[in-house]
Amino acid sequence: MRTSSPPSPLDGLRFAFGTLTVLPVRVHRWDRGAARGGMLAAALVGLVAGALSVALALLLLLLGAGPLLAAVGSVAVPAVLTRGLHLDGLADTADGLGSGKPAEEALSVMKRSDI
Repeated sequence: MRTSSPPSPLDGLRFAFGTLTVLPVRVHRWDRGAARGGMLAAALVGLVAGALSVALALLLLLLGAGPLLAAVGSVAVPAVLTRGLHLDGLADTADGLGSGKPAEEALSVMKRSDI
């Protein structure tokens, strides 16, 4: 949608949350200005996902769950909220570090999709 008016900060927030999360946010503008505002607000999306992650972990601990369950829950929240946006990179890093190979070979392990 093209508009001649400059995007408001709310347009940027909607763009960021609508693009980077599964939260049901209605994005009204998909132009360059809204995308710029969205990328500026991307850190706020991470902050909200992190806060929800910590809240779940604390809630589980307060309810008597063990630390392992609280840790799994806190990792699951941002994974679910962001549609697993960073899990592929995390898996590649684990592959490279877990290979026990020198840096050059570890990098090639990280780039391979069949591992």
